[in-house]
Formats: sequence, C-alpha cells, structure tokens
Amino acid sequence: MSIPIETVQTDNFSMNFFRFGKGERTLVILPGLSVQSVMSAADAVAGMYQGLDELFTVYLFDRRTELPAVYSIEDMARDTAEAFRALGLKEVCLFGASQGGMIAQCIAAEYPELVGKLALGSTSPRVTEEQYHAIEGWIRLAEDRDRVGLYLAFGEEIYPPAVFEQYRETLTTMAGTVTDAELDRFVTLAKAIRGFDITDKLDRIRCPVLAIGVYEDKVLGSDATMEIAEKLEGQTDARLYLYVGYGHAAYDTAPDYRDRLVRFFTQA
Repeated sequence: MSIPIETVQTDNFSMNFFRFGKGERTLVILPGLSVQSVMSAADAVAGMYQGLDELFTVYLFDRRTELPAVYSIEDMARDTAEAFRALGLKEVCLFGASQGGMIAQCIAAEYPELVGKLALGSTSPRVTEEQYHAIEGWIRLAEDRDRVGLYLAFGEEIYPPAVFEQYRETLTTMAGTVTDAELDRFVTLAKAIRGFDITDKLDRIRCPVLAIGVYEDKVLGSDATMEIAEKLEGQTDARLYLYVGYGHAAYDTAPDYRDRLVRFFTQA
C-alpha cells in the first residue's frame, strides 16, 4: 500500500509531508537538499526505515509548497516549526540530514520545546565559501538547465565512487524527469545555504545531540560535524561519530546508520 502524501495548512503557507509507523514515540526527519522532492519516494524511504514503525510514528517533511524568491535556512526552520505546532508535535526525536540538519539546528535552538533529542547527519553549523563550492556548481548546472550534468555532479559529490558508478544510469534516467519548476525550486533552496551560520546560537540547544559525520565528506567536510560537537561540549549531552568510506550521504549508504539513530533516540 502506497504511503499517502499529506499537506499541513497554516495561515502563512502549506507544507507536504508523509508519515508511517504506529509507535508511541515521534520521529521527525528533515531531508537534505535534493533535485526533486523526496515526497515522490515516500514508499522507498519507509522501506529504508523498516523496523522503526513499531517504535516510532515517523514524519518526513518537505519544504513549504510555494517558495518566496529568497528563502533562508532560518525561514525554513520557522516554517517547519509552525508545521510541527499545527500538527501538535512537540518534544520529538528530530533527525536532520545535510541542509535538513541546518534546519534542525535552528529549530532546536529557537524552539527548544519542540525537540526532545536531536540527531544531525552530514551537516554544519556554518557554511564557508569553500564549503559552498560544490553547491555553487550545482546551482550553475540547474540554471543552465543541464539536468543530466546536475544529477551526475550531485551524485558524484554525495556518494563514494563505487556507489556513484552503481547509480550512474539511474541518476541519468531520473534527470530526464526533472521539470523547469523543479530546477527553479532547487536553485532557491540551494542558494539558502550560502552564508548560513548558527554558531552563535548553538549554546541555546539543551537537548541531547548526536552528530554523525563522514571523514570523506566532499560537500561540507568532516570538520563541520566535529565543530558541532565541540561547540556543544559541556552544555548538553553531545555525542560524535564519524564514518569512514561512505561519502556525504552516509545516511543512505552506511548499513548501520538507522540502528545508530534508534539506539540514540531510545536510550534513557
């Protein structure tokens, strides 16, 4: 049975999401930047997190439906927090990956009542021009309407070489389905990453935090994850784990990633 896509409507915007599982705990996932919305892959995502449905009711949120011309990470966090409230979600187990991790940091810092535990995957508390380099390349390809080039560049940066070669044909096929509207949306969301910096607000995060990075992260680098752990050290229960060999998208490729999240979220 296919997982239905739902929409939460507030006074200011609408936002799509899907949910699965019937567990007593609430787990919210904020995905990273993608060329096409992860909403179209709801069944595949639920399959990846198979086994969590007895422990958690899992929600996965998209960004708002209609984007303003300029839309910052802080704006995304504000809107996502508003969506949480509209659905009655609070003290959730929150997992944010990549750009989703940036949003998750903002939510935990600005709206602490919404987050009980926070897991951050392959993300950063700030984005330097060096870190933005790969993303800037993706933006140029999207603006040039080079769909295949964008999908291949994106895949080559986030996956380790063997996985990228395995997915190359699939990525090329997927590129053929991308619309101009999706490219425009991607550009707006990607531009939001430039200059992001929440380092001066990390001390507001008081919930337990698990920061998971990858030594070979070609997008944001492993230092970004270590900086999160260092900034939080001494002010909250902060833990750090770094993978070797799985690339930026370790949250998709590391076989024990979800087990690691479950252990963190379920430990007293």
